[in-house]
Amino acid sequence: MDMNQYLSMFIDESNDHLQSLNENMLELENNPEDIGIVQVIFRSAHTLKGMAATMGFEDLSSLTHQMENVLDLVRNEKLKMQDFIFDTLFKSLDALQSMVQDITQGGEGKADVSSIVASLQAIVKGEGVPSGNSSSAPATKSSAESGNIQLDEYQYSVLEQSIAEGHKVMHINVSIREDCQLKAARAYLVFDLLERYGEIVKSHPTVQDIEQEKFDRSFSLYYITQKDAAELQSMILNLSEIETAEVMLLDQDTLSQLVSGVKETAAATPTAEVASEEEAANKTAGKAVPDADKSKPASRTAGGSAPSRTIRVDIDRLDVLMNLLSELLIDRARLEQLANEVKRSDLTETVEHMSRVGSDLQNIVLKLRMVQVDTVFSRFPRMVRDLSKSLDKKIDLVITGAETEMDRTVIDEIGDPLVHLLRNAVDHGVESTAQRIALGKPETGTVQLRAFHSGNHVFIEIEDDGSGIDRHKVLGKALKNGIVTESEASQMTDEQVFMLLFAPGFSTAEVITDVSGRGVGLDVVRSKIESLSGVVSVESKLGQGTKFSVQLPLTLSIISAMLIKVGLEKYAIPLSSIVETGLIKRDQIRNVHGYTMIPYRDTHIPVMSLSQLFDIPDFAEAAEEETEMVVVRKGERLAALTVEDFIGQSEIVIKNLGKYLPSIQGVAGATILGDGQVALIIDPNAFIK
Repeated sequence: MDMNQYLSMFIDESNDHLQSLNENMLELENNPEDIGIVQVIFRSAHTLKGMAATMGFEDLSSLTHQMENVLDLVRNEKLKMQDFIFDTLFKSLDALQSMVQDITQGGEGKADVSSIVASLQAIVKGEGVPSGNSSSAPATKSSAESGNIQLDEYQYSVLEQSIAEGHKVMHINVSIREDCQLKAARAYLVFDLLERYGEIVKSHPTVQDIEQEKFDRSFSLYYITQKDAAELQSMILNLSEIETAEVMLLDQDTLSQLVSGVKETAAATPTAEVASEEEAANKTAGKAVPDADKSKPASRTAGGSAPSRTIRVDIDRLDVLMNLLSELLIDRARLEQLANEVKRSDLTETVEHMSRVGSDLQNIVLKLRMVQVDTVFSRFPRMVRDLSKSLDKKIDLVITGAETEMDRTVIDEIGDPLVHLLRNAVDHGVESTAQRIALGKPETGTVQLRAFHSGNHVFIEIEDDGSGIDRHKVLGKALKNGIVTESEASQMTDEQVFMLLFAPGFSTAEVITDVSGRGVGLDVVRSKIESLSGVVSVESKLGQGTKFSVQLPLTLSIISAMLIKVGLEKYAIPLSSIVETGLIKRDQIRNVHGYTMIPYRDTHIPVMSLSQLFDIPDFAEAAEEETEMVVVRKGERLAALTVEDFIGQSEIVIKNLGKYLPSIQGVAGATILGDGQVALIIDPNAFIK
């Protein structure tokens, strides 16, 4: 079988499982006695192992198997979670993440994880457990000694539900002949036979132990099928080197009598846990070997959970759909223009209806591209947990608004800037525990990560309750580096001083750590955010904390813009950058210290002529007594652009200029208008320094 066709699916599913494992491990770290969380973690790891084995990534499958051994002891209450176990499991997840990343980049997913495997094996054997915690060592009593196969509450409910739905549930015990040379291979043939006609819910020993021949000569299992018991027994005995095969058909009474050690909470299994099991089963890419602990298919699950109503769609297909929609929007604008010229009522009505349908289609396609910021936020709790441990700080990360949606193109690019801002907050924003206690603050610092909509923008804020930014320290460093002069420094507001942190190479950190230094790399953060047509700002109070605010557009594909005319050319300016439009008289324009300025709301702002910036001929701008202007914003800075005339507001589709055209300062792209003419999209950020 050619597995390449399943590779992208495997990568997506693996990343989902790894994210789920990280999130649930963090939750378990806060509630180490919650076996329900352990069950979810175990099932996710189990599914990941099966997927990896199916695809032939043995190193990944082997490491996940070792994790499974530890988790199995925990979920059966034979091992208690401790800090060193959490640390080892988190290291395992990091290694798995690296393997999946290697596979994503075309590698084979191989890695030297011998030290991690040794640590996991030591935990299973009860070795390496800190003294005084002998209660955490795994118990030696096996399920065989307890009389019957141990079932968890979910597996028990699956068997009960199957009987109620008319399926046949059986307990099967198989013995292999003593002279058999390959017990594991013979057992595999039995499992392979049974998998053809039904579903194995649980086996003893586990399938991993059977694979490694860690069993005597017999094994037993619970099985769901439609076959008759006698027929199954005959089929098993027909396999070579099988000594005995006992097949017992179970009803509700015999099942409850046979199963020992089943928890009485079976009837109260949380719906969320059932859904998690179903989801895990649905996500499995295939079967490598008989799965001794896998639940039944979704059609048999207890509780009758509803099927999933979501599907995965390749982002490239959405890009194609967006391009096709953009062509429709261009044709729609052309038809509207023609209908106005022809002035036929039936044509006008048809075009108006098509415009309404086109607008609805546009909204749906844009929503299809929307992704919750949780896809980025979800990786931060683990990062903050690791950083706080390495820095010996106590930090509580509070996330709100994770359900806020943004365009996929923005989501893909915003992760790295947020990582840097968060690392800054943890490293240099929040004080050490000793410092916080001395200052009378709670010993646990708080970092808040918020996202919310406002108009056509999404705001993401990172706020800490740490030491804040020292204005004098920032200015001292800026003066030393020649970024500002003494006269400029004396007139700067706090907000302007804090924005100096984003100057290239600027840092107030006395010691640059491998975590971060406040200011180190913040120029890169700002550049990335501005490349997304976004803005970043800073607020801070000394001794109370700092807040970084990032403003981003909802989408970068279709935007609202003001169409303007300069000479024979037409341009589009994004409405998100426009403060207002108006008229300016020529005699109001002043020359101040070499800059062309105009009065604007109790201050002065620079003014620039688009005709001069783009060297547009056939436009005698200087002859006019007054001219139209557009006031644009970049963060807190304003500037005015003079134009010849306003055409009107329109929704435009952004087209890339392509690799054959050189990068033109002040031009963010192009769009095609209704008359077929190409209009350049102006990037106001390029004109505001």
